[in-house]
Amino acid sequence: MDMSSEGLPPNTVHPATLDAVDVKIVRLLTADGRMTNAELAARLGVAPSTAHARLRSLIDRGVITGFHASVDERKLGSGLQAVIGVSLRPSARRESIVAFAERVRALPQVIQVFFLGGDDDFLLHIAVADSSQLREFVLEHLSAQSSVASTRTSIVFDYHRNAVAASFL
Repeated sequence: MDMSSEGLPPNTVHPATLDAVDVKIVRLLTADGRMTNAELAARLGVAPSTAHARLRSLIDRGVITGFHASVDERKLGSGLQAVIGVSLRPSARRESIVAFAERVRALPQVIQVFFLGGDDDFLLHIAVADSSQLREFVLEHLSAQSSVASTRTSIVFDYHRNAVAASFL
């Protein structure tokens, strides 16, 4: 096994050391990423300069990786969401995995892409206008690819997000 200079396998992530204030900042901003520094300081019971310095430290350490807008896809004309499990053919796996991921990430219908271990190689979270666009997406962008062995489509009836996770890459 290839080991780094510290004796750990590659890609081992060391968890950040967070105290109670750091944890509270993360929770508050996960619930409301638009919270002002003054609001954050008041909720923490600290000076605004302290809140700002602590937030900057969390960003610098890579704990907080960005701030995101939550978009109502229905208002954009994409009221039907689905999760599609995709299995790739076993031949040339590494090349097909990388190529597939790059292709689907670029598609405007794709909200999220998950690369998995298990029965499916990928899960795609997509938003389209209706069932005919869903069918078209699966046929044109997935089934038509020679690297795709099978797909399984599930319609999303409701969706709740607790947080936005950063990419593993």
